[in-house]
Amino acid sequence: MKNISARALNIQASATLQTDALYKRMKASGADVVGFGAGEPDFDTADDIKEAAIKAIGEGKTKYTPPGGITELRAVIAKRLKTDCGVSYEPSQIVAASGAKHSIYIALQTLIEPGDEVIIPAPYWVTYTEAVKMARGIPVILNAPETGDFKITPKQLENAVTSRTKLFLICNPSNPTGMLYDKNQLQALAQICSKHDLYILSDEIYYRFIYDNKVFTSMASLGEEIKERTILINGVSKAYSMTGWRIGYTASNEEIAKAMENYLSHSTSAPCTISQYAAVQALQNEQDGVVAMRDVFNKRRDYITKRINAMYGVSCRKPDGAFYVMMNIERLIGKTLGNRLIQNSDDFALAFLESELVATVSCTGFGVENYIRLTYAASMETIKKGMDRLERFIGV
Repeated sequence: MKNISARALNIQASATLQTDALYKRMKASGADVVGFGAGEPDFDTADDIKEAAIKAIGEGKTKYTPPGGITELRAVIAKRLKTDCGVSYEPSQIVAASGAKHSIYIALQTLIEPGDEVIIPAPYWVTYTEAVKMARGIPVILNAPETGDFKITPKQLENAVTSRTKLFLICNPSNPTGMLYDKNQLQALAQICSKHDLYILSDEIYYRFIYDNKVFTSMASLGEEIKERTILINGVSKAYSMTGWRIGYTASNEEIAKAMENYLSHSTSAPCTISQYAAVQALQNEQDGVVAMRDVFNKRRDYITKRINAMYGVSCRKPDGAFYVMMNIERLIGKTLGNRLIQNSDDFALAFLESELVATVSCTGFGVENYIRLTYAASMETIKKGMDRLERFIGV
């Protein structure tokens, strides 16, 4: 038989989803496994959101919708962005898709030509580079070291721009680091993008989870010129614990929004109709549940970072937002743990899972070595158990 496409062969599987799948298989088999892998809130979807979905089914709202989503959803997204982020969009500038990951994919397919370069700070979410490659673009990786709070500098961005650069991709607050670019830092990066006529893909899916009274700034709020070249990525999966409902969205200028909707019309078409009506409820209702979830995550963040930083051989920065911790394991490289020589973060993650039944994510897939990502989107009981096992594993 003839070969499958080189493009498909060049795409790597999602490290986070692989870890989560293994964790769930082990758990289903009866193993006492602790999961720190997938970025999925452990809270249930709120009852009023579920009821909105059931009501939609009862009312026969089960047919195709416009490719970019129902008008009600696009309108309530625009209203939420205005209220929360101070940015104004018309409903026609909002395009819903089957999750924020899908929104990123569609945005890149819409914007990137073969050979276009996309600048991505590392550590980065595993899908970014693969989605760029699927669009036949070239990921250009900028290292954002821990000493700089995992944030790139304007000079780094300036030096990375070439005649082939098309887009700058940023996640704020970051998955996997949890660090937050403030308004001044974003403004400096945005000015460089404007200078070189670059698009900006700004993934703001974690914007509702910011701690220590720090202030989130949306990239599109930095002025009309920046807004015009920015594609915001967001969704309902994290803030409303609706990961399986698969509703993400973009906000952009009219030309890009229309092109994305046309692309959707010939690929997946609209996201699940019932999920769209559920998302309307989530976005328009009182946001007390989101605030309560953030406060719980804040307590878990404080606990897990304190435990990690009290152990010999590992350390972490306290994240500003999201619900992840990047654990530095550099001092453990070359040691034998769990009967396995630890030569890199992949070895650590495998040995930890084998010997202590704790699933974590090696950050090799995030573009950096000698780090492990743990999520605190898990119960405090789970976090405590996992930290106890970590202490035992590294011999504290």
